[in-house]
Amino acid sequence: MEREQRAALYVSVGRELTHYDIDVARAELVKRATIELPQNLQYAWPHPSHEYLYAACSNGSPESGGDAHCAVALDIDPKSRALRAHGPEVPLPSRPIHVTLDGAGAHMLTVYNKPSSITVHRIGREGSIGALVRQSGDLDTGIYAHQVKVAPSNRAVVVVARGNDAQGDRAEDPGALKVFRYADGQLAPSRPVAPNGGYGFGPRHIDFHPSRPWVYASLERQNTLQMYRFDNDAMEEAPAYTKETLADAQGKRRRQRPGTIHVHPNGQYVYVANRASGADGEGFYIGGENNIAVYRIDAKTGEPTAIQHADTHGVVPRTFALDPTARLLVAANSVAIRTREGAISPSLAVFKVAGDGTLEYVRKYDVDVGQETMFWMGIV
Repeated sequence: MEREQRAALYVSVGRELTHYDIDVARAELVKRATIELPQNLQYAWPHPSHEYLYAACSNGSPESGGDAHCAVALDIDPKSRALRAHGPEVPLPSRPIHVTLDGAGAHMLTVYNKPSSITVHRIGREGSIGALVRQSGDLDTGIYAHQVKVAPSNRAVVVVARGNDAQGDRAEDPGALKVFRYADGQLAPSRPVAPNGGYGFGPRHIDFHPSRPWVYASLERQNTLQMYRFDNDAMEEAPAYTKETLADAQGKRRRQRPGTIHVHPNGQYVYVANRASGADGEGFYIGGENNIAVYRIDAKTGEPTAIQHADTHGVVPRTFALDPTARLLVAANSVAIRTREGAISPSLAVFKVAGDGTLEYVRKYDVDVGQETMFWMGIV
């Protein structure tokens, strides 16, 4: 009960990071204080103790690299869950795209897409970001690193390299899941996974099953969900299962992209965000699937089977999260877009999670982003 009362939601709009209290029983959010970060938030990750939040910031964007990049540690008040700066900002080499901590909370791992790379920083006992850990060799993080995840064993790390579609005269860049052995902040290459040499393979995010040796990957460039076996911290070279993420597979003809993926804490369900934001020549939204795809996981085989596509009542749910009790899911619809009937605003969509893993839409909270983007949302 204490953990439920202490959970909080944090959402970024440009440099601003706003705290919301969560009322799980009523499926309500209550807006609290906002702090300003040094640059626009790109991604954030909590310490395992839930006492600190680590924010990777940049004035860059997916379209431009920017020239100011840093990471900051934020203290989370144990009672109010309010945020405040915890130690000085730490410079980063380029725009960070994803950040995580290892299982012990001893190191912060950050990946960058241009150029594709990874850094590791020590975390002090008091939670501050410490020195850069120099790696013993060059690390191949593939093309367009998009996420970094530490295995539950804390002995392996996976960097998700999305690759790029062919465009004009530019050939396709292959994607990969780059697997590394991991110990005390040091990374060492292990066997990567790149079906068909990585061509036709564009992973964006992965998540580990909480108790079985299974990894679930959303393939952004193929609109599919894949499951891989991950025994002894090594990933099988081919997926055990591949499933569509869209309710309407023909929708691939629109600009559809799956994104964030989370496995339910009980290991029985996996959730994937579908995103669509295509517009016609006049700038009006052409429709598509903006939903959370819900899959039931077979307890023996790990096979995911789609059981629901829950509309998020907005556009481009870039991030979503379950509260610690897994009774509530909140999706951040990040994009404002015009329709011929009116405008769709960025919003936080709130769902109740049923015992069978399905989602019941309750309400949404519109978020005024001005000229900025609601780039990240998480629950701690």
